[in-house]
Amino acid sequence: MAAGNEAVERVTVWECIGCGKIEMLRPCIGVCKDYKVDLVYAGQHDAALARAEARAAALERLVRRLAGITPRAGQWEPSYRALQAEARQALRSAPPITGSAPKE
Repeated sequence: MAAGNEAVERVTVWECIGCGKIEMLRPCIGVCKDYKVDLVYAGQHDAALARAEARAAALERLVRRLAGITPRAGQWEPSYRALQAEARQALRSAPPITGSAPKE
């Protein structure tokens, strides 16, 4: 995980190979109540996080260039067009976060 991110708590659970039931063995203190939770596999989470970090890094590079550029007098349009082309390339080459194709 990249520096600066909060740690994600991971737990080890038992998953039934037949029905998929997931269970975590802990001592019961007599007040248990089952409730529904959404879970993802750690490998899937790590892969999605890596895609999101790669995409964010590509877009951050573009934003840093944009923030540091001052076009010469009368040259704002070529600068804008060049940054626009760079942005399109960043969107095409950065891996999609959800696994779907990026929209332009």
